[in-house]
Amino acid sequence: MSSEFVLSLAEKGVFTILLVTGPLLILALAVGLLVSIFQATTQIQEQTLAFIPKIVAVLVGLIFFGPWMLTEMVEFTSDLFQNINQFVG
Repeated sequence: MSSEFVLSLAEKGVFTILLVTGPLLILALAVGLLVSIFQATTQIQEQTLAFIPKIVAVLVGLIFFGPWMLTEMVEFTSDLFQNINQFVG
């Protein structure tokens, strides 16, 4: 195994992680921003108000993006297992 091959494999792994987690992170960021704006305009400083909408939004995002996320992860894992003979020797 050459260093280029290892770097390529690591790059594909990091790209897959970013691709799979990106939609949920962006969703949590958007909901957190909206809740923060709401708290600033209404001057409600309740700490739990920031967490509950984000949790609900991420769970709803998992319902919508879950099948796609699972497909991406299974394709990456399948690619790893199909090329395992290159990794071992």
